[in-house]
Amino acid sequence: MVVTGASSGIGLAAAVDLARRGDQVVLVGRDPARLQAAAEQVREASGERPELFRADFAVLDDVRGLAERLRAAYDRIDVLANNAGAIVLQPLTTVDGFELSIQANHLAPFLLSNLLRDRIGRMVVTASGAHRSGILDPEDLNAPLRRYRAMTAYGTSKQANILFTAEAARRWPQVLSYCFHPGVVRTRFGNDSRLVALGMRMLPFRSPEKGAETLVWLANQDPARLVDGGYYFDRRPRRPLRKAADPGLAARLWTASAKAVGIAE
Repeated sequence: MVVTGASSGIGLAAAVDLARRGDQVVLVGRDPARLQAAAEQVREASGERPELFRADFAVLDDVRGLAERLRAAYDRIDVLANNAGAIVLQPLTTVDGFELSIQANHLAPFLLSNLLRDRIGRMVVTASGAHRSGILDPEDLNAPLRRYRAMTAYGTSKQANILFTAEAARRWPQVLSYCFHPGVVRTRFGNDSRLVALGMRMLPFRSPEKGAETLVWLANQDPARLVDGGYYFDRRPRRPLRKAADPGLAARLWTASAKAVGIAE
């Protein structure tokens, strides 16, 4: 099982739980030091040291290199947990020319999943109830850069996550695809802002372990009991808002995303 964003938060909690259950986990993260520390936590929990792969999702060439290394290392990836993501507090454009939230949270996992499609048995995407604030326009993925609001940009990327999951289920019948809302989880999100970081510590948010429960459940649950392409919260299917459940919008997003990352649709 490959878990992206595994060096902290929900990803690390999921990796520890999966490894403790006996699954072979592979950790993907951006920061080498935190990735090594995460590997030690997984080893302490399971007795096995996981394989580590470094990649920065703000750089699409890093994602392409990650896919190549994973393909070289594994003939089969039972589960790809597309969990890496970020809330970006100010308008930033990546080296690839995209608003950072939409690239790190959607375009990078979209690219990785496409490049690994023939190896993946199941895909689990960390989405969010924050999709309610999304304003996705597939013809203008950089729209949030104008009049930038962090939660609007984040919500737009989470809207994209849900649409991508549903469209993957339609296009890739050989890959089981699910997404979920982890709840409001206390993680490293917003650490660049003292106010947000203080709120994360003070408010009664969920622990990363609680947030990871549905990810772990979706990774192991009998597919006969799940809805392919479905959106889940606390291990139950939920109906996302209409703007995250529109098949036409999902198809347009797929076309735009494929063009953005330079792959065939």
